[in-house]
Amino acid sequence: MEQQSESSENPLLILIAQQKKRNLSSTFPQAKGWVPPLARYDLFATRIWQSRLVPFYSQLPKWAELICAMRAAHPETGGRTNRRGWNSTEMFVLERPEFADLNSAVRAGCTAALQDMGIGNTVFRLQSWINLHDRGGFNVSHVHEGSLLSGSIYIQVPPGSGSFVLREPRPGVVHGLLKGMVPNGHNDIQLVPEPGLLVIFPCWLEHYVEAHESDTPRITIAFNVSG
Repeated sequence: MEQQSESSENPLLILIAQQKKRNLSSTFPQAKGWVPPLARYDLFATRIWQSRLVPFYSQLPKWAELICAMRAAHPETGGRTNRRGWNSTEMFVLERPEFADLNSAVRAGCTAALQDMGIGNTVFRLQSWINLHDRGGFNVSHVHEGSLLSGSIYIQVPPGSGSFVLREPRPGVVHGLLKGMVPNGHNDIQLVPEPGLLVIFPCWLEHYVEAHESDTPRITIAFNVSG
């Protein structure tokens, strides 16, 4: 068997040999003052999705009235992470006939998000409940375990509504000096809600809701996408 030369086994030696053969050795950069070209790789990307549900804007006041009536009929709260407010013990709110078109739109949006994740053919269940804040109400920091995606539909967002805050998911970055929306910086994301906004995010992304500062309730329909 013919023995391979050293240069045939080492890509760098092959490159050097080719340069010498073509008499291009003079094209190598000078070491002094040389700035190495950097290839940039953004790792550990976290994607969320948003959509303004424009076709449903006219129905938002009616839905807000319906939800307040649901609260009056069943004032007991589901508890969970909601403080100084009310969330429904009913966990499939979007299955109500009043929300049929909204349910279809949210399911279509979730399917598109799952397609982005490479699992668009997943048959999923949509769990949904009301999250309502009175003045001073908020949600403590939490995640939604055991799901694929989670999300919120903003039904009523009066002035003074607390922001929806997504926590920085990389545990080590908090120890760095750099802060803000820059590469390798630590940054929590404050999402300012608006009526008719749909937000979808990974279920494991820690989040909370800031305190509500209005006498008119802040109302959302929260949901989980489970396989």
